[in-house]
Amino acid sequence: MATIIKVDNLSKQYGDFTAVNNLSFTVNEGDVYGFLGQNGAGKSTTIRMLLTLIKPTGGSINLFGKELTHHRSEILRQTGAVIERPDLYKYLSAYNNLSIFAKMSGIRVTKKLLMNQLQMVGLDKVADKKAALFSQGMKQRLGIAVALVHDPKLIILDEPTNGLDPQGIADMRNLIVRLCKEMGKTVVISSHLLSEVEQIATRMIIIHKGEKIVEGSVDELLDPSHTAVELETTDNTATQQLLQSTKWNNYLQPDKQLQLMMNKELVPELINELVDNNVQILSVNSSHSLENYFLSLTTQTGYVEAFAN
Repeated sequence: MATIIKVDNLSKQYGDFTAVNNLSFTVNEGDVYGFLGQNGAGKSTTIRMLLTLIKPTGGSINLFGKELTHHRSEILRQTGAVIERPDLYKYLSAYNNLSIFAKMSGIRVTKKLLMNQLQMVGLDKVADKKAALFSQGMKQRLGIAVALVHDPKLIILDEPTNGLDPQGIADMRNLIVRLCKEMGKTVVISSHLLSEVEQIATRMIIIHKGEKIVEGSVDELLDPSHTAVELETTDNTATQQLLQSTKWNNYLQPDKQLQLMMNKELVPELINELVDNNVQILSVNSSHSLENYFLSLTTQTGYVEAFAN
C-alpha cells in the first residue's frame, strides 16, 4: 500500500511558543485518517504546513513520495482541502461557484461533469440556488465539491462538522465514506470529536500540545477488549465485596470502586449476575480506554466538553 503522506519530526515555533513539536506520522493510500486533538493541540497548524500555507520550523513533509518544498505545484495539483469554513462566492449559485473555481484551477470541465460533482455532494437539485441561502452543512458540502473539482487523490478536511446540526453531521459522515469507498480518495479529517471520527476513520493520530500521543488503526486503538465499565448501585461497598469474591475480581481496577476493565461482550453477563444476586443497579457506563485517556487530557487542560459529546 502506497504512502500518501509521510511527516518526520515536523516542528513549528512562533517565538517562544511551540505549536508543533517533532511530529511524525504516515497516511496510507485509501485511509480515512483521523487527526485528533483538543482545540489548540496543533492540528490546524500541521494542516497549514501540509498545504504550504505556513513554513515549518523544522522537519520534513513528503506527499505522494515527493518532498513538499521541491515539488509544491505538482503535489498541490493532487490535493484538495477545505480549511475551516469554505471560501465561497455567496451571491453566486452552487453551479457558478463550482464553475469559477474550476476555471481558476485551469481545469476544462463540462456542465455534465460539474453537475456530477454537485450530485456527489447532494447539491445537484439546488445547483441554481445562491450559496448565501445555503445552510452551513450545504456550504460545507459545496466546499468539498470545490475541493474535488480538479479530481485530487488526497482530500484534507479541517473540522468539517463544526457548526453542523445532527443531520448535517450525519450527511458529512456519509459523504466522507463515499469519497473513500466510491471515489478512491484518501481523506484526512482534523477533529476534536472522537465520537465522530471513530465511526468512519480507518487510522488515527492523537496529538496534544503539538506532540503525538498515539497513532494506529482504529481497531487497535478502540479495542473492545479494553472497555472501562463503571457501575453505580444502591450499595457500592457491598457490590464491590461481592465482585471481589467472584471471577469479576480479575477485571476490577485497583483503587477505583466499581470500575472494571473488560471485553465489552462480557457486560451483559456481568449485569445478569449482579441482578441474580439482588444488586440494585442505578447506572452502567462503558467507554473505551482511549476515551478515558482523552478525558484525562481534557480535564487537565479545561476542555472536557470537547470530548464529552
